[in-house]
Amino acid sequence: MAIDENDHKTNDKVPKFDPSDVVTLTGHQSEVFSCAWNPVVANLLVSGSGDATARLWKVDKANAIESIVLNHLANDTESKDVTTLDWNPSGTQLASGSYDGQARIWTQKGELIHEMAQHRGPIFSLKWNRSGDLLLSGSADTTTVVWNPTTGEMKQQFEFHSSAILDVDWMDNVTFASCSSDKMIYVCRVGSSEPIKRWTAHDDEINSIRWDPTGEYLASCSDDMTTKIWSLRSDEPIQVIRGHQLQIYTLQWAPVVKDASKRILATGSFDSTIRLWDALSGECLHVLKNHNEAVYSISFTPNAEQLASGSFDEMLNIWNTSTGALQKTYKADGGIFEVHFNKDGSKLAACTSNKQVVILDLK
Repeated sequence: MAIDENDHKTNDKVPKFDPSDVVTLTGHQSEVFSCAWNPVVANLLVSGSGDATARLWKVDKANAIESIVLNHLANDTESKDVTTLDWNPSGTQLASGSYDGQARIWTQKGELIHEMAQHRGPIFSLKWNRSGDLLLSGSADTTTVVWNPTTGEMKQQFEFHSSAILDVDWMDNVTFASCSSDKMIYVCRVGSSEPIKRWTAHDDEINSIRWDPTGEYLASCSDDMTTKIWSLRSDEPIQVIRGHQLQIYTLQWAPVVKDASKRILATGSFDSTIRLWDALSGECLHVLKNHNEAVYSISFTPNAEQLASGSFDEMLNIWNTSTGALQKTYKADGGIFEVHFNKDGSKLAACTSNKQVVILDLK
């Protein structure tokens, strides 16, 4: 339970990004909901929009940026949002999930390889496993599907949840967790017909789940304003973290474990704050305050020394994770749906409600 609330409020002396370090990518015809940097090619970005397309961008300082359009031709005009994007670990293939219920796999150059139809509702989450030989999707149809990305065929469908699946995450190459608006978390293994763990997890819908970098702990955050930490060794949460005043929409583990006895976790909430926690003790390390609307997305640099946050107040903030100090700010032209650092932390992408993707140069 958090006792020490290390509040960090800002002052007007915080530096803003120089316009020469900002590139705005235009071309989408609707809100841009998601973005993901390629894990190998440092300047290759994909964005997904409500205009039924994803776009591949090669981001260079010269600003001569070309995009490749990946058309997700929906059966009807109501179901066209591209909701989720994930690169395979080698960066050679891209998976996209859409409101039309189809999962698609594309080459790095934007050629469609597979169109995979099994879900009967929007796909909200899509993840490759670490070896890149399986793809997992979670849908509003209450099921998760594991796909063979080589053939595009379904390997297994899991039907345990009773409501929409809001997030999925792999623990290892064959084990994954799923969470839902049914307030449950299931841990499943490919090839097994029964879940290996079933947690009655929260008092309201569960928005996000993530395994920590070691695969030992699972964090979940919910509209019930709590974050919980789980281990396969226990039927109960090993930690219940309270402090946020409204729904918790997103969470991220620090990608680097510097002290084996600690796991640093960041949570972003509709209460307009981000909190940094020692997840195992439940101690609140920092409360990061410089937003005045819901925080939809957070992203650590690969070295875990900085955290970016994006909000519907149109502000993008970059924080020092050790001190909690605000280091830099950027005012976007629209609410921010997602922020994502590239593989070396030199660029930060933010996608907005105003049809734009903004790239900030940090080097």
